[in-house]
Amino acid sequence: MTPEAIRIISQLRCEFYSLFATGMKVPVSITNDKSYARSPCTASWKDSKQRLNYMWVYAHTAPDELVPKRPFILRLAINQGAGVVTAKQGKDCQGLNRSWHFELTLLPEEILDFLPWIVTLIKSYDEGSASFVPEPPRPFKFEVPRALPFHDAWTQKAWQQAL
Repeated sequence: MTPEAIRIISQLRCEFYSLFATGMKVPVSITNDKSYARSPCTASWKDSKQRLNYMWVYAHTAPDELVPKRPFILRLAINQGAGVVTAKQGKDCQGLNRSWHFELTLLPEEILDFLPWIVTLIKSYDEGSASFVPEPPRPFKFEVPRALPFHDAWTQKAWQQAL
C-alpha cells in the first residue's frame, strides 16, 4: 500500500471509530495500533447479551508501488475474522458474538456517510429484530432486503471500481 493510502485509511479509521463510539451510546473500546503490518485497529463493544462484538476497517484493495492504479476500496467488517480481536473481554463477557456478521465494501469517500446506517443495523441485530432495514445512504449493487439477516453488501461505486 502506498504511504498516502496508509495515511488515508488511518485517518478514516480514527474518525469513523470515534463517531461510531458516540453513535452507539454504549462503551466502545478502540485499539490504536498505528502499524498497518500488525493486527488492524478495531472497535469493540458488548451487546445487550454481554457478547463481544467488533468492527474493523481495512483496505480491500489499494494502490501500491507495483500497481499504482489499483482502486482504493475499503471493507468494513463486523464480527468477521475473529483472529483480529484484541480487546479485553472482561469477566462479565459471554464470549464473542457469533450469531451474526456483516461486511460492507465501499470507497473511502463513502464510509462516513454509512456511519448512522451501520449503527442502526447493529442495533437491529442486537435487538434480534427482523425489522425494517433502513435505506442505505448510497446505492448498493443489489436491492437491500427489507428484513434481516443479510451479511454483505457492496456500494455501486465500489463494485464499478473493482471491475
